[in-house]
Amino acid sequence: MHEAVRERALGLPGYPAYIYDLPGLAAHAARIRAALPGTEIFYAAKANPDAEILRALAPHMDGVEVSSGGELTHVRETLPGVRIAFGGPGKTNQELALAQRLGVERIHVESPRELSRLPGPAAVLLRANLPLSTPNAALTMSGPFGMDEVDLDECARRIAGTPGIDLRGIHVHLASGLDAPAMLDLAARICDWALPWLEDNDVSDPELNIGGGMAVDYGDPDARFDWETYGKGLPTAPTLRIEPGRALTAYHGWYVTDVLDVKTTRGETYVILRGGTHHLRTPVTKGHDQPFEALTSNGPERRATLVGQLCTPKDVFARDVLVPDLAPGDIIAFAMAGAYAWNISHHDFLMHPKPAFHYLR
Repeated sequence: MHEAVRERALGLPGYPAYIYDLPGLAAHAARIRAALPGTEIFYAAKANPDAEILRALAPHMDGVEVSSGGELTHVRETLPGVRIAFGGPGKTNQELALAQRLGVERIHVESPRELSRLPGPAAVLLRANLPLSTPNAALTMSGPFGMDEVDLDECARRIAGTPGIDLRGIHVHLASGLDAPAMLDLAARICDWALPWLEDNDVSDPELNIGGGMAVDYGDPDARFDWETYGKGLPTAPTLRIEPGRALTAYHGWYVTDVLDVKTTRGETYVILRGGTHHLRTPVTKGHDQPFEALTSNGPERRATLVGQLCTPKDVFARDVLVPDLAPGDIIAFAMAGAYAWNISHHDFLMHPKPAFHYLR
């Protein structure tokens, strides 16, 4: 935590609250942009659709990827002229019509049935679910996501006979949590299949979207995805596009709260914090200890579990970790809370107050 964030965290009028470092985020995005010349970068809005986050990223991105009509409407209102790609396995007729009305540039088609429901005209990428192994992935996007070769071929045949529907390329997002060498290996294998397939289907100037999934290590916040190695090793394609989300925004958000109580039960110490995983669901979802810093205590350390106010034993931020001698009123800041944090949390469980949001500009 740099000093500007620390000062803001200690001077907040109330807790809990999120703090987003917009200059830091913009600088991070600029470094990524510089490392990937010639590659299009679409920000995956699902990671954090906060309007200020979107505005900070916009100068450094080629577009935004959305996965619902709600995200689409929000992004279009926030960034009126931005290029948008619309993905997701459960698009409704209303959402497809909205995509046409709001000028979505690319629709990622997930099935032949979805293709048949496109109102047209539309420029599409077909999402492929390829049988490629992804060892050490934190998450694999199998099952309902994308199509196998039979359905891909069926979609290509239908598009060839449907005026107004333009097949522009392939979209593949198979896994998340991979480091740069693993991502490059996967990208090469995707290209080896996709580019010949597109050529066989008479797609000129094909577009290949190889998704996101760049690793973010909550156990080691200083370990960052190697964007320079990734940019230098990407395969060549007429248009190559990626969709990073978490690896862009995670490092530039903090969830800051205060201690309500400290107690020892059956030999285990618990620090009870205002708020909880209904505000920051990331640690319980991914099963990790959220990195944190105690801002107002530096006394002797002991082991404790940091929990929230919810009536569930799953309301845990960090389990059996070293903490200073905390007391009610002390301030804790959880780092790496800029992605898949507030926006995926079950906000209304127990109807506690929602956090405030503050921005470094």
